[in-house]
Amino acid sequence: MWEGNSQYDKLPSTLVKNGVLFKGWENILKKISQETGDKIISVECYSGIHYEELLSYFKRIPHALFIDCSKLFKPEKEILRITNSFITEDNLFGYLSNLSIQDYYDEGKISIVREEIRSVQKNGNIILFGYGSSLLVKPDLLIYADMPRWEIQQRMRKRKVMGLGVDNREEEFSIQYKRGYFNDWRVLDKHKKKLYEKVDYWLDTTQEEPKLIDKKTFYAGIEKTAQKPFRVVPFFDPAPWGGQWMKEICNLDKSVSNFGWCFDCVPEENSLLFDIKGELFEMPSVNLIYLKSKEVLGDPVEARFGDDFPIRFDLLDTMDGGNLSLQVHPTLKFARESFGLPYTQDESYYLLDAKEDAVVYLGLKTDIDHDAMIHDLKTANIDKDQKFYAEKYINIIPAKKHDHFLIPAGTIHCSGKNSVVLEISATPNLFTFKLWDWNRMGLDGKPRPINLDRGEQVIQWNRDTDCVTNQLYNQFEVISSGEGWIEEKTGLYRTQFIETRRHTFTEPVSHVTNESVNVLNLAEGDEIIVESPNNEFEPLVVHYAETFIVPASVQQYIIRPYGRSVGQKCITIKASVRF
Repeated sequence: MWEGNSQYDKLPSTLVKNGVLFKGWENILKKISQETGDKIISVECYSGIHYEELLSYFKRIPHALFIDCSKLFKPEKEILRITNSFITEDNLFGYLSNLSIQDYYDEGKISIVREEIRSVQKNGNIILFGYGSSLLVKPDLLIYADMPRWEIQQRMRKRKVMGLGVDNREEEFSIQYKRGYFNDWRVLDKHKKKLYEKVDYWLDTTQEEPKLIDKKTFYAGIEKTAQKPFRVVPFFDPAPWGGQWMKEICNLDKSVSNFGWCFDCVPEENSLLFDIKGELFEMPSVNLIYLKSKEVLGDPVEARFGDDFPIRFDLLDTMDGGNLSLQVHPTLKFARESFGLPYTQDESYYLLDAKEDAVVYLGLKTDIDHDAMIHDLKTANIDKDQKFYAEKYINIIPAKKHDHFLIPAGTIHCSGKNSVVLEISATPNLFTFKLWDWNRMGLDGKPRPINLDRGEQVIQWNRDTDCVTNQLYNQFEVISSGEGWIEEKTGLYRTQFIETRRHTFTEPVSHVTNESVNVLNLAEGDEIIVESPNNEFEPLVVHYAETFIVPASVQQYIIRPYGRSVGQKCITIKASVRF
């Protein structure tokens, strides 16, 4: 196990020189008030903000008319009806929504309000507050109160925020998340994409003290980040199987029972930080992807995925923990037909660390009885006195540090206890069909949902021992080498769109992005530095286990050992999109 003082940076940021930031409600409201006077002010929102609290603060700005736009929504019963086909009756899964924020509004109520606005215009400020507020009339000043999805999830768990147009605070977290993932966030992202150029000020209320930046500062940060290697803000979560490794490596709270997940490259849910004169401004990192998809992803990747960031890196820690659930991901055909997904969750496990007894469960043993396996799974999941004997049907492979296991969709798999997995996968992050969870409870004390019926439909029975041995396990191939470095191809499987390369080096290594976003993790070594051969971007120092993103626009970059790692062996694992 890696030993040393933790250097893991939990708050990576982009330095925005000459940026403008206002901190605290008093300063924010004072700044906004200085720009008002017989103006129409729209305050647009993302879900997850503390709606009533923000509304009360903006009411302090002098006004002739204040409109709470949530009051113009259709009745909750009607919103539940129009979203029902996307939310579905399933406990976990829905269908991606095609609704717009306009679908939430009652046209009759809007007509009345527009007439009211006309009657008081030029008699003082008119403040329109809420989701889609800028649609009522064209505002003179537009403020956007944004919110990263990870923070939204924390507030959902605490039952502090509602869904879009519905009060679902008393529902289980999984149901709240499902509404956000399949409907609310789709609706609000669709609307936000039309507003970027119109927003005058961006409001960050993720922390207790709010912060406001202007349009120029916002775009300065976006432009700079899109042209250099960067990191998003990692977030960590306990798990029923979680371990103890990340507590030390990432310097996490020792009082928490365990940490199972570290999500350090999921731009849909991570935050992006701008450092403005020593103050950190937080916003969803997906804003960068929506605004700079071509620069970040590259032309060919954008042509294929639009403004979806297609690569995900996360850590799974089972050190002194337990096995992950035995699981399978849907095939592309199933994912499209069942959930409206454009692609599915192909993935791989790269072992960052492992004890001697670490294993990976991968694929089926050759010539097993399919029907008997499904029967045994059903029996074990129904009768808690029964056990599913995975070793009878599943390949159990000893796992050591730097092994790489390829997991194309439809392959049964899970990581065993006492390992740390760098999971490299396609972005969809909800679509796991659990087949067996070792008769344990979730962190809430309740059984975790099993999806054997769906799982049975997508299991690829030809992913047997021969397939695993010859195609899915340690498929290393030396591609090139030089003085002090070796580059190896490590996968992925031929049906997967992600290509992975491992570099082992003691000397500087030159990289090219090849028109695709690159995502890398420092898998061995204390620290490295990422530099431009032409001084086109500021160097980025990366520490052990940190993930970083290199936009396609960078084209060329150099990685070399740095600080305590000078003269020592370092290893990076890199993912890009295969054409």
